[in-house]
Amino acid sequence: MFDTINMRLIKENAKGIDLISHVPVRLKNVSEHIHNEGENLTIIGHYEGFKVSVTNKRVTITEHSISKWYLGDNFKTLTRGDTQRAIEKLSDELCLPIANADLTRIDLAQNLIMTYEVPVYFNHLGLLQYYNRFEQAHSLYYQNNKRQLVFYNKVREYTDKGLTIPELFKTRNTLRYELRFKNRLCNQFNMPEVKASHLFNEQFYMNIIDRWHQEYKNINKTRDAIKFDYAMIKTKKQYQLQAVLFYVLQKGGEVEALKEISEAKKRGELSKKQAHDLREQIKEACKCDLLTCKSDVITELDRKIKQSVRSYN
Repeated sequence: MFDTINMRLIKENAKGIDLISHVPVRLKNVSEHIHNEGENLTIIGHYEGFKVSVTNKRVTITEHSISKWYLGDNFKTLTRGDTQRAIEKLSDELCLPIANADLTRIDLAQNLIMTYEVPVYFNHLGLLQYYNRFEQAHSLYYQNNKRQLVFYNKVREYTDKGLTIPELFKTRNTLRYELRFKNRLCNQFNMPEVKASHLFNEQFYMNIIDRWHQEYKNINKTRDAIKFDYAMIKTKKQYQLQAVLFYVLQKGGEVEALKEISEAKKRGELSKKQAHDLREQIKEACKCDLLTCKSDVITELDRKIKQSVRSYN
């Protein structure tokens, strides 16, 4: 499940190693940068795809997928055991205690082979509370200042970069779902420290995969149709919600309905309060399962996501 991992190993956790003299000899494309009128030196280089920055106080390792480095491509994903072996291998090759490194970013990802073309699924993924939603031609982003959820076409990414696509995926609709913890990891996991060794700790591994699943489940899903069964409607409020749902589905989903309200407000056709009230009604209705049937597209995606977390290994 782990993909890009950013790490920072401070001198105190490096077992007395002189970082400046020890690490750069293992790097390629090395450059030196002097700061504070010659007092501080930073050496930057690359090691098999990783960007490595070295000072006399710390080593930072960033900008590369640990699964791609260890497995050869990141169509495959690391198990918990693979992750431990990958950390041990990186430690051996850099001659550093990488398990002691603090983590500054963790990306979890899984490739899902789907029935339909990847953009079809974007149309059924609505808003996510506390995130901004950005849809592009071949990707969908949910973003806040700590985390990012990304859905995109993995085969297209490899094609655009001229990379070799594994035979299994060449003609398949491959949807990749990533959850990226981008900063303040101790705060996000409510832990005093988050080390590379935590990646293969069973409890941490189970918890973070559950977070990957839960963030997906929190997304409002667009449903395909309304099935009117008046025996199920018991209150005036339920009638109102169904009317709003009917409007939402006619407009093509929650995102499109909210977009139309925003445009009407900009044209002066709705006051600020009217627009706010309408948006809240739409959001409430889209969370209501009453008299709606789940999309086959979402049913498939729900199933594939659930299968990915079924076993912790």
